[in-house]
Amino acid sequence: MNRWTIANRLVDGHTLVYRATHGLVGWWVPPIGRMLLRDHVGARTGKHRTTPLLYIDDGDNLVIVASKGGAPRHPAWFHNLRANPDTTVRVGPGRRRVRAHVADADERSRLWPKVVEAYGGYADYQDRTDRQIPIVVLERSG
Repeated sequence: MNRWTIANRLVDGHTLVYRATHGLVGWWVPPIGRMLLRDHVGARTGKHRTTPLLYIDDGDNLVIVASKGGAPRHPAWFHNLRANPDTTVRVGPGRRRVRAHVADADERSRLWPKVVEAYGGYADYQDRTDRQIPIVVLERSG
């Protein structure tokens, strides 16, 4: 079993527990931080999927990072989100509709230090890859 298979099983388990407890368990994951569940639709398959992701607040917006642990390719959820930017997230017991956009250069320069402060692993992930790790801003909608 490779590391991505193991990681996917852990993600599935985390998502199950988060949903079953309405965010009481799984919203805060020590020492990583606060997690949300982001719903998305497969860009090619059309299947509905849910991904738990570390997030930070930026005013009324939520900010997530498409790191995939510093892998050479973006995570699948990032491609799905670019194809279908209108979605929902669960933050603890609450749900909200959001519209996603990839941070532009100015947003990225402001947000990158904040996401690294929240989770220092992002700096290591960026060092592992030649791609610029995208920062995604989730703006409240509807």
